[in-house]
Amino acid sequence: MSGLLSAEHLGALIATAVFAAITVVAARTNQGPWIKGLAVVLVADELSWWIFLIAGGQPNSPLVQSLPLQLCDVAIFVAALALWFRSAWLVELTWFWGLAGSLQALLTPDLPQHFPSYPYLQYYIAHGGIVAAALLLVIGLGLRPRALGVVRAAALTVAYVAFVGIVDAVTGSNYMYLRSKPPSPTLLDVMGPWPWYLVSAAGVGVVLFAVLEAPFMLRLRRGRSAELCAEAPSRRG
Repeated sequence: MSGLLSAEHLGALIATAVFAAITVVAARTNQGPWIKGLAVVLVADELSWWIFLIAGGQPNSPLVQSLPLQLCDVAIFVAALALWFRSAWLVELTWFWGLAGSLQALLTPDLPQHFPSYPYLQYYIAHGGIVAAALLLVIGLGLRPRALGVVRAAALTVAYVAFVGIVDAVTGSNYMYLRSKPPSPTLLDVMGPWPWYLVSAAGVGVVLFAVLEAPFMLRLRRGRSAELCAEAPSRRG
């Protein structure tokens, strides 16, 4: 894209923010089947991208380098399953992957296509949908990450990165930008050359995960403190 804050980029960010706010408010008042409908939209958006690639939508991109192995590709299905089943561990993954990963992809997109092309619309629907799903689940529905949720999410993230690293080594691909930086400007540009930007990115990921966990840990500790204070009078009695 022509710039990180071009009109079409800014417009996509505003549309994502408005949509996320609407879904959060709606979830607080109406938890009907529309939430599962959002899950269907996310999956349909991702499957449409596969069809686009198989049909030759990107002729200069070998299929082996266009597999759905980016973290956001997996996060789409995780978010959709979380919206459908509301399983605790799926909600946790959606929260941490959505706001630590997909949100960054929204802010610094690796996207050469422009509005209103199909790749542009598919990209922002996918990444914006993951972020909206994370906020809807946790803020709208109140399905907060559990104790040690960040540890589980981090362990799954490391395992998936290791798997993708093996795929990159075998196929010569660059999924998750483990072999080189994307051509478009991203946060990785200020993290040094390869392989040091991978170390820096891992450090940023740890910080973001900790920040995303902090509100729930504070809430948990306050709850425990309140319980102790409530028990104290009876013990003295």
